Amino acid sequence: MSEEPPVGPLERGLAVLRALAARDADRGALVRSTGLARATVDRVVATLDRLGLVRADGREVTLAPRLMELSGAYLRGCGLPAALGPLAARLADELDESVFVAVPDGAGARVVLRTPRRRTVAPALRVGDLLPERGLPPGAPFPAAASRWAAGDGLLAAAVPVRDAAGRTVCAVSVLGRTGPRPPGEVPQPLRATARAMERALAAPRAADPDPVRRADGSLALKRELGPGFLQSLARGLAVLVALGGDRGDGLTLSEVSAATGLARATVRRSLLTLVHLEYAHCAGQRYRLLPRVLELGCARLSALGPAEVAQPHLARLVARTGESASMAVLDGADIRYVARVPTVRIMSIDITVGTRFPAYATSMGRVLLAALAPERRPPLPAGLPALTPNTVTSPAELARILERVAANGHALVAEELEEGLRSLAVPVRGADGRVVAALNVAQPAGRGTAAEMLLALLAPLRATAALVEADLAALAHSGGAISAVRP
Repeated sequence: MSEEPPVGPLERGLAVLRALAARDADRGALVRSTGLARATVDRVVATLDRLGLVRADGREVTLAPRLMELSGAYLRGCGLPAALGPLAARLADELDESVFVAVPDGAGARVVLRTPRRRTVAPALRVGDLLPERGLPPGAPFPAAASRWAAGDGLLAAAVPVRDAAGRTVCAVSVLGRTGPRPPGEVPQPLRATARAMERALAAPRAADPDPVRRADGSLALKRELGPGFLQSLARGLAVLVALGGDRGDGLTLSEVSAATGLARATVRRSLLTLVHLEYAHCAGQRYRLLPRVLELGCARLSALGPAEVAQPHLARLVARTGESASMAVLDGADIRYVARVPTVRIMSIDITVGTRFPAYATSMGRVLLAALAPERRPPLPAGLPALTPNTVTSPAELARILERVAANGHALVAEELEEGLRSLAVPVRGADGRVVAALNVAQPAGRGTAAEMLLALLAPLRATAALVEADLAALAHSGGAISAVRP
């Protein structure tokens, strides 16, 4: 390996991301945790913010969902979530317990796939979590290769190694459950069978990447736009990291990474050597591949996000822009249930909090969510549609016509049907697969202008906010299998 020094801005940028992966921080805390000068931290944060990887709001800096592009590069490149995800899900269904896949990472194991069960008490492991050797579940095959059930602290854990054709342990599949369902003893046959099926899946040739990274280098334009505050070499180094996600099992050559990024070979070489120096990549011969340590760059925190957490900062910005309260809700039977909300401060306000439920038929968000379903899939509504105010639509036939218009227009406006004096406007939020998973709305007093004026003033910013939420959900869902589905 060359003794060429690492790319300083890339090294410092990754240090800031590691610090933020532990917790959101203000700039002063980043200075203290990284040992970097304040001016350096400011330039790194400005660059990461412009790339959409963090959000800088004054002094406070938080991770942005798009940062999952980095973890997603490793998860795509290693191929484990894509190849093993269906087998892990089938095992979780069969045993009705949480299933995890982890890979060796130093002296511990890094979680790369999880299929949890919804329980009051459930394992808290997230994709990206590093389990140090002393904290590994009983029976985990790192560094040993033992396979057994073991009990402790009210938990049953079983782990079986998954090996390649040469007998090397590639990963481990683990089942974590309660002590109640079964006593300690032999590893259940379904787990052993799943491990063997996983070995066969990993031995099969990998398909070509249907969406290989081919992204023109835009760092020069950003440098011209933002001047010295933008660290071009940091942006290019992160682009190289993402491009390594195109690995299909044999690693990528310098030339392949150069072609994928559009960057000069010399630039790519320095970035690759820096990633190797920092143990985010490995070089074997002339080929480079990512290492699981990449997952420490915020994956554990971001992989646990659901639509509500993703939407909250966008709702806050919408409220700051419009001066009206904003909310997100999901369909829960025949009701909507609020999962995120940013109210405005007024003398008179409606007492709505996260968890509040309202009848879907009389709300703007409810109508957006109902309109997204085929008529035969809509939940049964109350007989007669009770009138909540003198303006509530109570005719099922009229409601059906309204839902047709909502589906065609992509928004719903409800005036004083839920509460007299209240008007609300809602739009859908779609997941990465195109399905409507939630709805966003803004609400205002009915006496503030007309319904037409509300549409003119608020529909465009509301749709723009929904698009931002959808982009973040897509960034999480497309991160190489870390997020299998959005959750409310």
